[in-house]
Amino acid sequence: MARAIALRSDFTGTELRALARQSKNASQARRLLALAVIYDGGARSEAAKLGDVTLQIVRDWVLRFNAEGPRGLIDRKPPGQPRLLTAEHRQALMAIIESGPRVSVSVVRLKEVLVKLVSLTVVEADLPATAMVRVSAPSVVASAASVT
Repeated sequence: MARAIALRSDFTGTELRALARQSKNASQARRLLALAVIYDGGARSEAAKLGDVTLQIVRDWVLRFNAEGPRGLIDRKPPGQPRLLTAEHRQALMAIIESGPRVSVSVVRLKEVLVKLVSLTVVEADLPATAMVRVSAPSVVASAASVT
């Protein structure tokens, strides 16, 4: 069986309890209290029971605490899905929108421009208003003027 990962030595159980009392984040406070049990000589299974988590999660908390201190125990926002349009694409699209409709540009031509702008592969051939499209990797657009 592998040895447990040691906690950093610049904190004590008492200090972690004090930080938990001061914390405005309930999840961070719960994690600090669980780690305080370990600092006071308790088993990691006791810390897991106190934190209402598994031993693996306690291990993850120890790693985050050792790397970043008490701030490492605050939940982070997940990165989420990356944007489909780059900043350059958004600027080009805004330039097209701000220039307004032109009499010479039909709806079909506008759809063609937008498809070219964001590098979309058309699934349906006739592009109805509710067309389904498959997104491929966006290509770099030189400028809004070169697209229109």
